[in-house]
Amino acid sequence: MTDAKGNVLAELSEFLGSKTNNVAEYSGLLACLEWALEHGHPYLRVVSDSELMVKQIQGKYKVKSPELRPLWEEARSRIALLRRFEISHALRHKNKEADRLANAAMDRGMGKLPAAARKSSSSQPADVLRGFTRDGAIHLLGGATLPDGVFVKVIPE
Repeated sequence: MTDAKGNVLAELSEFLGSKTNNVAEYSGLLACLEWALEHGHPYLRVVSDSELMVKQIQGKYKVKSPELRPLWEEARSRIALLRRFEISHALRHKNKEADRLANAAMDRGMGKLPAAARKSSSSQPADVLRGFTRDGAIHLLGGATLPDGVFVKVIPE
């Protein structure tokens, strides 16, 4: 996400598992809408390489898929909370940043690291965080947090 001057405000990237491209596109739109609303940005312009999603949001195509319908409804309700919303279609080759973020999420989700991260991880040990589990969730000590998509190795003490 960028501001009007092109400065990066946020980069959103999440591994979704086995989902269709259309579900992934809607998930990205919903994440952008949520971020904009939570951070007080009432004006949002979205550029997507998903012609289907763009035209559905614009009302030019009907939403026939029962899988997409609730995502479309949620997007429309969030859009209604904004003062101004625009969405447009861009060909995939003109949306390289979105592809980069999508590929990074898939790599994280599949346990792959970019080449630069593999090189640095072999020469430096990973940070060790301490915590405990309760009801199947990991709770880190000392207020430590991890961003979404980080894989952890749990070593019982």
